[in-house]
Amino acid sequence: MAYKIKYDGGADVLTVILREKGELSHAEEVGDIIVHFDEDGKPLFVEILRASKMVPLMVEGLAKKKLKLLNFHCLSRGQF
Repeated sequence: MAYKIKYDGGADVLTVILREKGELSHAEEVGDIIVHFDEDGKPLFVEILRASKMVPLMVEGLAKKKLKLLNFHCLSRGQF
């Protein structure tokens, strides 16, 4: 499944459109992330506020997590 991604540089908001079908019902905000839901509670799109700051932090965090998993996997197989 391909998602559409839009960036508004003036507002510094990254929007990830998960589904284009469905009517917007409500949104939930946690910090700088807002998830918009349809009437069935399924996510339609996600907005990341302060995207120029948040996205690099998210990528860095995911990279560190992946590295930890890779190290654990290699250690458990005796590859180090």
